[in-house]
Amino acid sequence: MFKDKVLLITGGTGSFGNAVLNRFLHSDFAEIRVFSRDEKKQEDMRIALKSDKVKFYIGDVREYDSVHDALRGVDYVFHAAALKQVPSCEFYPMEALRTNVQGAENVMRAAIANEVERCVVLSTDKAVYPINAMGISKAMMEKVMVAKSRLPGKTVLSATRYGNVMASRGSVIPLFLDQLQLGKPLTITDPNMTRFLMSLDESVDLVLYAFENAKPGDIFVQKAPASTVGDLAQAMKELLRDTNDIKIIGTRHGEKLYESLVSREEMARADDLGGYYRIPADSRDLNYDKYFVEGETEISEIDDYTSHNTHRLDVEQVKKVLMKLEIIREAVHA
Repeated sequence: MFKDKVLLITGGTGSFGNAVLNRFLHSDFAEIRVFSRDEKKQEDMRIALKSDKVKFYIGDVREYDSVHDALRGVDYVFHAAALKQVPSCEFYPMEALRTNVQGAENVMRAAIANEVERCVVLSTDKAVYPINAMGISKAMMEKVMVAKSRLPGKTVLSATRYGNVMASRGSVIPLFLDQLQLGKPLTITDPNMTRFLMSLDESVDLVLYAFENAKPGDIFVQKAPASTVGDLAQAMKELLRDTNDIKIIGTRHGEKLYESLVSREEMARADDLGGYYRIPADSRDLNYDKYFVEGETEISEIDDYTSHNTHRLDVEQVKKVLMKLEIIREAVHA
């Protein structure tokens, strides 16, 4: 399905965009376009890759014209550009709105205008029952995607929703690793917090699955194991033979005790695909009876899919998962 096609990745210089790029670099795509606003990262990537297949486009998803121009002749889009740091979005919620909602809407609108075949947008577990600006902006992005998927046209819009992607930029594993290598105590907000654990490779598999199988408005979720933050920290201490203390600093503003990947309401209509859940688009229209008169009894009987009730890894199992990460293997064998 990718033979002689053109793929564009927004936010292609980020950790997630990089992983998608590296996976598809050796596929049948004729051309892969990296769209981002950081010229230095693009230059570093261009020098490192030395690939005629990869083309670089400077632009910002907030600017519709630059997105529209970059999407001329494109067949597939993966939209990864986002503001994803919870504290940054809390202090600058309008910036989160402009990038995560309006920016995503620009990408989807330009994809439709250019008759792109498939456009997959990247979402997060923080979009389910959101309590912070980052999650709220991503939840709105999902709503925009579903609404646009109802419009007639050639472009299939869908989303992939993730829990914590291990070792991605700004995540807790690189932070813990830096603290360990500097001989500092590990700072933990709450050792009983749970988080999903999935690798970048697994997250790219989900993108590929969405490209191949999505129907308009679908949201795909990968089933993933979880760990407490306390067990994750202990596993890293044991792997690096660290004897420093763990320091409990308390829950940060905007943090949850656990994350939800699929809400109870979504689970009532989700399709279990084995390794994934497919959440089909809500097909209701503005028939108000479907919102206020008619109910769904099965919703009351179903639980969310959360990092508290998914398969929980113990310390030894977390260590095995961590050793699959290159940055951990390098640190252990250094």
